[in-house]
Amino acid sequence: MSSSSAGKRRFGGTVAQIRSALGFYKVFAYTTGVLLLLLTAELVIRYGFQSVLMVGGTDATTGASHGFGFASVAQDGSFSVTGGFNLSTAVLIVHGWMYVVYLISDFRLWSLMRWPFGKFILIALGGVVPFLSFFVERGIHTQTLAELEANPQATKRY
Repeated sequence: MSSSSAGKRRFGGTVAQIRSALGFYKVFAYTTGVLLLLLTAELVIRYGFQSVLMVGGTDATTGASHGFGFASVAQDGSFSVTGGFNLSTAVLIVHGWMYVVYLISDFRLWSLMRWPFGKFILIALGGVVPFLSFFVERGIHTQTLAELEANPQATKRY
């Protein structure tokens, strides 16, 4: 980039707004990444070992109380534990909603930085590919700070 085009760089907000959006993005990148790893483990357990993680309930065959642990899943989809809380499904739901918030944080940072649309898609993929959100977050964080430092004149002043 030549020095004349470097002076034309414009951001969509102030440095404080961009740093705030970057912090929000970082929190949800890690949250979504951890939940995605839990979801991946849950899917391996469910489809690889035909089990789910249950809290509470009653063992359907013996009638004994079930505290915390794995419950088998039958061919028809029923569980060996009744009346308990399915922690595996909870991880799935929480990851889904955290991914929505992650996309919002992605959009906010992307729009403030005025990056090309392809970068928005790359950041969004970080929440659906295991481990990718950690690497993408590190790169985006470094790049954002470098762009802010290299273009102090590019921020909006209110």
